[in-house]
Amino acid sequence: MTTTFPPPCEHRLEGWALLWADLEPIASDETRLTALCAAVTDDARARLTIETLSSDPTAGGIRKLFRTAGTDPTRYRPSNEALLRRLLKGEEMPRISPIVDINNCLSASLAVPVCVMDVAHLAPPFHFRVGAAGESYESLRGPFNLEGKPLLVDALGPADTPITGGVRVKVRDDSARAWLVAYMPRGTGVEDVVGATLVDLLARAPVAKLHAWRITT
Repeated sequence: MTTTFPPPCEHRLEGWALLWADLEPIASDETRLTALCAAVTDDARARLTIETLSSDPTAGGIRKLFRTAGTDPTRYRPSNEALLRRLLKGEEMPRISPIVDINNCLSASLAVPVCVMDVAHLAPPFHFRVGAAGESYESLRGPFNLEGKPLLVDALGPADTPITGGVRVKVRDDSARAWLVAYMPRGTGVEDVVGATLVDLLARAPVAKLHAWRITT
């Protein structure tokens, strides 16, 4: 298992900041987690509509960074936008596992893509770059072409894109440690609140111990 935190990460894409959080899953209270998911959903519906989502400073900033990387965000929606559109259409927060649910709550709260990865299946150092021609991976949606997409890569290859997660690094029921990564547009103020927001979410539904968090740019 990789234990060094935060892991080295070379940023080759300008304008992005990444939050890294070191999490240890623990037994959780389903009632508190259900209440948190409902509260986050209500808050998202109170501050956003489908019509205003793309003009939100943070969500709009992610869209601009996608275009700079060579990705059309209307064809390949950032995962935060896909999640928020579901909630704003009246669907409930998807429930997958406690630590993934917290991941989704952070994404919906701040309108940024977030992933959570099993540390046992990671091999730093990382590079955050544009996917190369012919590059692909097995995503949670199936085979996914990564060319021209923002891409987080480790020594074993593609680990995550802020569109859809990768099967290799997905959190499992027996995962002992996980790294959460939030993809943020610099200069929108979200960097100033992301750590406190994660701490608050975990206080309201303590599904994991937060050992440390850092932002890389």
